Amino acid sequence: MPAGTIAASGTLDTPAGGALTLIFATIPALLRLTCGVVGAVVALWVRTPPVEPALLLPAVAALTAWSFWYAVRVLRHGVTAPLVAGDVTLTTVACLAIPVLVAPEVLPGEGSWIAVLASTTIINAQATAPTRWSVPAGLLVTAAYATGAHAAGDPVEAGAHAATLLAQTACTAVMAGVMRRRIGRADRAFVDHQRLARESRVARATREAERQQNRDLHDTVLATLTMVGLGAVSGSSAALRDRCAGDLRTLDALADGRAAGRDGPLDERLRQVRARLPELPVTVELAACEVPAAAAEALAESTYAALSNVVRHAPGATAALRLTRAGRTVVVEVADDGPGFDPATVPAHRYGLRESVHGRMAAVGGRAAVDSRPGAGTRIRLEWSDVD
Repeated sequence: MPAGTIAASGTLDTPAGGALTLIFATIPALLRLTCGVVGAVVALWVRTPPVEPALLLPAVAALTAWSFWYAVRVLRHGVTAPLVAGDVTLTTVACLAIPVLVAPEVLPGEGSWIAVLASTTIINAQATAPTRWSVPAGLLVTAAYATGAHAAGDPVEAGAHAATLLAQTACTAVMAGVMRRRIGRADRAFVDHQRLARESRVARATREAERQQNRDLHDTVLATLTMVGLGAVSGSSAALRDRCAGDLRTLDALADGRAAGRDGPLDERLRQVRARLPELPVTVELAACEVPAAAAEALAESTYAALSNVVRHAPGATAALRLTRAGRTVVVEVADDGPGFDPATVPAHRYGLRESVHGRMAAVGGRAAVDSRPGAGTRIRLEWSDVD
């Protein structure tokens, strides 16, 4: 931003201030341009003595050129201190020259072109400059107009329009000040909201990372220890060694901050899941299917959690694993012929289905449904849709 800029475009952190700046730059530019052009026409229309054309024509040309320059600069670069100072200076000089620039018959009634010029300059100054500068500028223009009108022999006009200019200075300064304070308060609230939203997203991401680690630990080491504790593995077991080696690879991947086996089609991922549980009889029906890495991870690990539950809670049962895809929806089904259970009776503190299955699927925008009852086996349906 150039030095001396008073009104500049807002940023994403100050949307209200940016909108106010745009308004306080666009309106003064258009006001100055419109009044400058209209004032030039009116000034040249009435040129009766003591108006001196030799002075009027250069003055009108200079003020009109200034109006165009002011508008272009403000619309392109915003309002700067030199622009405000130049506008106030030219208007002050024009007001002092009222005796030679304004015909006596159009001076009364506060309707002369210089009266309009003075009002426009005061309003623009209050809208675009800080109060500590805009109010003195308004008083300067008011004093210059009163002096010029009095010198032109019309003390009534001098007093009347001076009072109008003072009222315009006060009202516009108060309005601009109130708007700036309110807008500043709104932007501070917006910044606070953005900060809290960022902190919330970070905290949510942290919690999700912790939950993901807990899911991985639950489905590897804790699952293996549970099997051993329940007596599902007796004596020396090659399957147990393979399982422990797979668990160790998963923990190594977690320690390195990466997830194992994220690449490849989903059907291949599910075959790898099946291979991690060689002790479980499983019939497999997998259609060729590719999904994004995050969805593949959630579907594969949720499937592993479901099959691990069969090993832990339904010894001797057989299972079926099926993968299908219809349009943009992928469905993985895990069914077993074990004793089944009542999902409503599962304690709330139990981690398995709640996080390892439902939680994983919810994290990628999918869902899981568990259908089971005592004596009728269990069917778990995992569903994910590509909605992009």
